[in-house]
Amino acid sequence: MTRYEYAKEKYAKLGIDTDAAMNRLMSVPIALHCWQGDDVRGFDQKSDGPLTGGIQTTGNYPGKARTPEELMADIDKVLSLCPGTKKLNLHACYAIFDEENGGWVDRDKIEPKHFKKWVDFCKERGLGCDFNPTFFSHPMCDPLTLASPNEETRRFWIEHGKACIRISQYLAEELGEVCVMNIWTGDGFKDIPADRKGPRERYRDSIDQILSEPYDFNKVKPCVESKVFGIGVEAYTVGSAEFSLCYAAANMDKCIPLMDNGHYHPTEVVSDKIPALLTFFPEIALHVTRPIRWDSDHVVLLDDETKEICKEIVRSGGLDGRVYIALDYFDASINRISAWTVGLRNVQKALLMALLEPSDDLRAMQDADNWTELMVRAEEAKTLPFGDVWEEYCRRAGVAADGEWFENVKKYEKEILSKRG
Repeated sequence: MTRYEYAKEKYAKLGIDTDAAMNRLMSVPIALHCWQGDDVRGFDQKSDGPLTGGIQTTGNYPGKARTPEELMADIDKVLSLCPGTKKLNLHACYAIFDEENGGWVDRDKIEPKHFKKWVDFCKERGLGCDFNPTFFSHPMCDPLTLASPNEETRRFWIEHGKACIRISQYLAEELGEVCVMNIWTGDGFKDIPADRKGPRERYRDSIDQILSEPYDFNKVKPCVESKVFGIGVEAYTVGSAEFSLCYAAANMDKCIPLMDNGHYHPTEVVSDKIPALLTFFPEIALHVTRPIRWDSDHVVLLDDETKEICKEIVRSGGLDGRVYIALDYFDASINRISAWTVGLRNVQKALLMALLEPSDDLRAMQDADNWTELMVRAEEAKTLPFGDVWEEYCRRAGVAADGEWFENVKKYEKEILSKRG
């Protein structure tokens, strides 16, 4: 008997089909964020200036991607190390400008043609693609964008948002998969404002104008993402949790809410919010990250909250097209390929753990007020031979198991990353 066969028997005693769980997970798309590969720099700015708008990356580990070709090669390496179905997640600042498409244009003038090479990349690998307007690190941040009282500034960013709607429609049609388009800005103030309502009224109007651009809601899912605070906006964030959730609730026919589990107060957990939102919203989107005290966007670990988030996705029927999952973190202090790989594999591990949970039995115990047995069974499930199922999942997906893939990364670093300036 192999280790997997032994594990399969152990789970079967609880009524769990490990083969069915692995097959289910194999089809769950998780969006891989391109910005881990180059520290959120992108390719649309002529200088390598500082990040602005509540964004900050720390560290200077060698080997950062400097060109679209290098970034694509790095993403390919990550895809080869991770099982399951993947999507790509692009920011607008990753537009590719060349002589074929007329060269550089500013963000309010970007077009689908500036992302054709990304579409070709995705088609060759069978990937869908999500998209994000880039409302930061640009001279037209004054420092506000969609909430700015300056009409010229606000108009620039509204046009950028509309352009991104058109690009998202293009991505969805070309790749044949839903494109989640996430609207997030770092708009806010460093110190206590005299007017909290005015910026939010302007922000709401700006999003209204962006979403007036025609798109097929069956193919493009605009999101509004909230945040507590960021660098330089410690006292007040325009797009707070209350604002973003109310906006999505008032406009359910044209947008959905997006929750980033680093964008809440330290005592809040997104795992508890998932079933609450799915009680009312047909669909929601998630950015899975790891905050430490605040939104520091650390690499996702297989920690308690990651496991709870995935449990609630599975328990709430979120894998049936109701929850869109993406990664969102950027760590420049460690090998970037490893950062991507660890995070993506950990989300897949947490989802597999959730699929292997005897959730129907545990739910019945809860409904019967049988809290003693619920606790006992839930605790016993934690020591089931999950690692053997995960290793079998990796084998079936044709990727290296734990303990094996990191040697591949070290070789790539030595042969490729170390030669970058």
